[in-house]
Amino acid sequence: MAQPTRPAPRICPACDGFATVAVTLGGRDSHGHLRTLTIDCPACHGTGTGTVPARRVREGAGA
Repeated sequence: MAQPTRPAPRICPACDGFATVAVTLGGRDSHGHLRTLTIDCPACHGTGTGTVPARRVREGAGA
């Protein structure tokens, strides 16, 4: 019996799937370690996948 296949996860359009980056601050600390900041994509919050809204609300629609 054939197994159902899941669709591939959607790639985040803001980061193109590269959700987390390391940015160097320049120089090294007193222990010789490179100083970096880890930054997540603000659109997908570091997951790398885009989300599909569960329900789209039309403009002008009353509650």
